[in-house]
This record gives sequence, C-alpha cells and structure tokens, in this order.
Amino acid sequence: MSQALTLARPYARAAFSLARDGGHAAAWSQALAFAARVAADPQARALLAHPRLSAADAVGLLAADGADPAFTRFLGVLADNRRLPLLPEIAGLFEQLHADQQRVVKARITSAQALPQSELASLTAALKQRFGREVEVETAVDEALIGGAVIDAGDVVIDGSLRGKLARLQTTLAN
Repeated sequence: MSQALTLARPYARAAFSLARDGGHAAAWSQALAFAARVAADPQARALLAHPRLSAADAVGLLAADGADPAFTRFLGVLADNRRLPLLPEIAGLFEQLHADQQRVVKARITSAQALPQSELASLTAALKQRFGREVEVETAVDEALIGGAVIDAGDVVIDGSLRGKLARLQTTLAN
C-alpha cells in the first residue's frame, strides 16, 4: 500500500496542479472519482492490465463523455506508463490536496449510538475551533464502542469511546 501511495503521489500532485491552474478542480475531482471506481472494479482492473489494450482504449473506458481534454491527456500519461491501477490512490491523494486548498478538514465521527443533531453541531464547532478550518463531518455508528465516540480527522484520532478507555485502563493495570 505504501509503495502504491509513493508511486501515486507525484501523479496526484500533477493532476491537482493541472486542475487548479485550469480552474476545474471540482470537475477533475468528480472525473477522478469515476475513473478510480472503474479502475477498482475487478473486471475492469483485469481489462486495464491486459497487454493488448491500447492507451487510447483505456482512456476511453475511464474518461466520461465530455471530459476536460487535459484530464484525458492525464489519463493517457497514466496509461502509457502503466499506472492506471494507481487511480484509486491518485484520486484519494487528489481529494486531500483539494481539501487542503479549500481549507477543509474531513472528519469521521463514529459513535456507539446515533448522535443527536445538537451534539453533532457541538462536536463540529469544537473541531472547527481546534483545526482553524471548515470541517466536513461524516458519521457512523459502531455499537462495539459501548459508549462515547471516536473522531478521525486526517492525522488526528481522538478516542473518547468507552471501549478505548477500558483498553487504556487494562494496559495501565497490566503494567
């Protein structure tokens, strides 16, 4: 996985530079997400890896009709260099660069029970204050947490779950 990310990073940066300079970052984001979903499909992955598939045919499979010409050229470069399997990683890194440019932090809040809207708004406000950026929140429910919540915001993970507290207590008692 880390090797794929290492290989994908320069392509993601190049894609983001092209999209930003052309003023089409949102369109590129959607186009890359589509191409990544296609490239991640097992049948499409096998087809894209076939040695007889031409770069033009691969680009035709991955680019939506009416795609930005710069985007189709980008896909052509990926196809020429046999890097199309990296599209899911490239799309993920592109999204991170896009969020950084827009000064947005994406956070996932996993709680033991569905959070009331007022509590979710309070957590969002606290995260916005902590990061000094806008926060896009995605929620999930995991009953195995027993109580509390786990917040995953990029490089920061805040484990306020009862399961996490019990695990920390167990570690402390064991030492």
